[in-house]
Amino acid sequence: MTSGSLWLDGLDAPRHPPLGQDLDADVCVIGGGIFGLTTALEVARGGRSVVLLERDRVGAGVTGHSTAKLSALQGTTYTELSRRFGADGARGYAALNEGAIGYVVDRVGTLGLTDDVQLRRAPHALFSWDAKQRADLEREAEAARAAGLDVRLTDDDLGLPFATTGALVREDQAELEIGAYMRGLADAFTAIGGRIFERTVATHVGEGSRPVVRTEAGARVTAGDVVVATHYPILDRGLFFPRLTPKRSYCIAVAGARPLPEGLMAISIGSPMRSLRVARGLLVLGGEGGYDALADFARAHFGGSEVEVTHRWLSHDMTTADGLPFAGRLTPFSRHVWVGTGFRKWGLTNGTAAAQIVAARLLGGAHPHGKLFDTLRFTPLRSAPSVLKEGARDAAHFVGDRLKRPEGDSLDALTPGGDGRILKVDGELVAASKDADGTVHAVSPVCTHLGCRVAFNGAERTWDCPCHGSRFAVDGTVLEGPAVAPLAARPDVLQSAPVRSDD
Repeated sequence: MTSGSLWLDGLDAPRHPPLGQDLDADVCVIGGGIFGLTTALEVARGGRSVVLLERDRVGAGVTGHSTAKLSALQGTTYTELSRRFGADGARGYAALNEGAIGYVVDRVGTLGLTDDVQLRRAPHALFSWDAKQRADLEREAEAARAAGLDVRLTDDDLGLPFATTGALVREDQAELEIGAYMRGLADAFTAIGGRIFERTVATHVGEGSRPVVRTEAGARVTAGDVVVATHYPILDRGLFFPRLTPKRSYCIAVAGARPLPEGLMAISIGSPMRSLRVARGLLVLGGEGGYDALADFARAHFGGSEVEVTHRWLSHDMTTADGLPFAGRLTPFSRHVWVGTGFRKWGLTNGTAAAQIVAARLLGGAHPHGKLFDTLRFTPLRSAPSVLKEGARDAAHFVGDRLKRPEGDSLDALTPGGDGRILKVDGELVAASKDADGTVHAVSPVCTHLGCRVAFNGAERTWDCPCHGSRFAVDGTVLEGPAVAPLAARPDVLQSAPVRSDD
């Protein structure tokens, strides 16, 4: 089994150098996911000079850890948006997502990526588990039709190998190999003069008429405009942290599974959430509950003991307080710093739509539905419950986690290759873990973003921040923002409390 995304398997090597010198550009994009790279490509196609900085490798973040489906039919989205934003809001959202699918299909054809990307137009189905969810499905069918989507509601189980109470189907949606697609966009971007620098960590962005982007290694980029495309914004001055909630999503690829009905993608409308598609002859299964729960589901319904998990991966997806993504200026006072975030688990469509909105603004135009994703929209009645809930959740972690008892007082308690623990060693709290070979890592347990205490993710052997979704390797290295600084190493703890070598 590979502990990594199916879409990135074989595409791991960086292809672009780190930034090694100061540069000037019309636009600097920070982040090489679907939003950042699409924005960079469209602005470069508009004749601007563009520099893209990526912490790791292009497409290797949340974009490369998705299920790689593109659909405008997304759970109870239109029921919720119709209630919050009326019929016009729901129609605008449908148009943005359908437009994003059209954009991706067009890019694949125009750039000659068809063979590598394995794009396939296919129906996407929402299915319900029980009578209550069936009622939700019926409401969503009505709301989706009112939003302009041609959908069909059916009692048929669509050939799925488990019981359902109905399905809502939208034809002509799409699926693809997202890693190959991102490489294709990157090649198209550099072919027209765009510059990509991987393994380059941006740490600060100024304001003013020509903002300066500082990087961890010291090199700077001065640009007319800066686009922060880091999934969760690395800049706190936009005050996005009370308006965004991280949601963890798990995914596995399974060999030996009975096939899905020909050409079908599907996702449940309610809990337990299960998302299904096929790629490379494997069943791709996403959802909640962790890897073991997904594997058990695959064995129960798709082939018993013959099922073999070949890949597993996860990501933190961001949802906004009022249910719509953000794409626009960072703050009301920003004139040259832009942002896109909060793609509500449908980043391939919403991220592409956000890129089209921001690129249009940077090129001096406007998108017909751009105001719907505006970062400066004011929706207190729609957002207040979620903002209050998120604030209470963050406060509970910020305060409550500090009141929790440490999980031991000695590094000897650590299990090789097992769980990490928050320990109190010589009166100091440390986040400690032990590799399978006995190597011990000790780092500060305080997230470098806004000071919440990290928790160990045993499935991935990472330290994750429960407040805003930052993720760190066991040695403290940042794997995913908004944090830009690593967890502080604590070699003093290892020196003062050596671990027995026979563990």
